[in-house]
Formats: sequence, C-alpha cells, structure tokens
Amino acid sequence: MLKLKNVSKTYDGKKMAVDNLDLSVKRGEIFGFLGPNGAGKTTTIRMITGILDLTSGQIEIDGKNIEKEPVKAKSNFTFVPDHPDIFDSINGIDYLNFIADMYEVSTEERKQKIEKYTKDFGIYKDLTQPIKSYSHGMRQKLLVTGALLPTPKILILDEPLGGLDPRSAKILKSMMRNHCKNGGTVFFSSHVLEVVENLCDRIGIIEEGKLIACDTLENLKQKPDNTLEDIFLELTEHEKI
Repeated sequence: MLKLKNVSKTYDGKKMAVDNLDLSVKRGEIFGFLGPNGAGKTTTIRMITGILDLTSGQIEIDGKNIEKEPVKAKSNFTFVPDHPDIFDSINGIDYLNFIADMYEVSTEERKQKIEKYTKDFGIYKDLTQPIKSYSHGMRQKLLVTGALLPTPKILILDEPLGGLDPRSAKILKSMMRNHCKNGGTVFFSSHVLEVVENLCDRIGIIEEGKLIACDTLENLKQKPDNTLEDIFLELTEHEKI
C-alpha cells in the first residue's frame, strides 16, 4: 500500500534529514512512526505526501509513484498535518464541501459523513462559523473530518492527537481502528507512546534520519515486561521525546 525505497532528503546539499529509508506499510494496518525531535519524521511524511521533493529514492502509494504520478498517488490518501493551519476566512462547512468536491464525494454521502463526524467531535453547530473563530482543537477536528470524507485508502496523520480533549482523542482512535477494519490503512506519527503501544499493528522508529527499528511491539520487546517507552529510550540512547 505504501512503499519507500532508498528515500533520502538533504537540505542545502549538506544536512541529511532522511537517510536511505526503506519502509513498507500494508493494507489494513495501523502503522506508528516514532522518533526523537528532529529525527526526520515530519520530513518523511512531507515527502510521502508530496509536499517536499525527494533528494533520491522513490515513494509509491498504492502502486503510484508520488513524483511521476502525483495526482493519481495523492488521490489515494488524505493528510492531517501537525499544525492545523488552513485558510480561515471561510466557514467550516465550506471547507468540508471544498474537500468533498476535490475527492468527488457525492452530495448525499458527504452530508451523512459531515453530520456524523462533526456531531461525534462536537463541532456540528459551529460549521457555519468562520474557521478563524475556531480553537486549535476545533480546527484539528475539522481537518480530521475532512480527511475522513473521501474514505481514503491511506489516512496519514502527523501528531493527530495534539490539541484534542480526551473524549475527542478516544473518538479519533476509534475512527482509526474502524478505517483499518474497513480495508483502509493508517500511517501516523505521535509522541504519545502509550497511544502507539495500544493502537498500532507495527511500529517504526527513526533516529537521525535512519530507520533503526520496524516490527510489531511483541517482536521489539527484549523482555516480556518491556514497554514501548523502554524500547524507545533504549534504541534512541535516551534522547528526550
């Protein structure tokens, strides 16, 4: 579903942000992507989504090369960035209809999904208000709702729980599980190790641009009572999260 082969990113011809990264994410899988600050997580995600060009290597999304077939590749995923910065002069419902139009979601389908997701998140009554009046958490909920409207093959989330209250975070985790149960794939980064430990089928850990571990939690454990925090700190030499 998602394949990265020998992917590297160099800034200014010198700094290696991502170094020869090989990674494969399967259909129906929730994949957690971890690393210390500055390890290359967001750079990797921005290359996957086509926001950043690759220095070398290739990325395929459902068999479509992100650089050679960008439109076809991008039609297979939706993306929620780590900062919910969006055009805020329009109201919430106009933003959601814009996303639905881009992905050709039918009028009836979008109406049902918008009502369901925004009521779940508690922002349904705010959809007629301008986005600039929204709190950080409300913007995050709006972006997640927009990302779910097309029922994407891959849902890509960069720190999706930031700004969400505990109830909304629980709802989002349930949505992620349901998305995969219905045949979709979730790729997300997070600093909340407990969430990754309880939610993910497999986990990848990146440090200094290199993938240093990629497996199920059970296979990563050296001791039965090890937690993901123990594994993470040991592998990253006790870097601060």
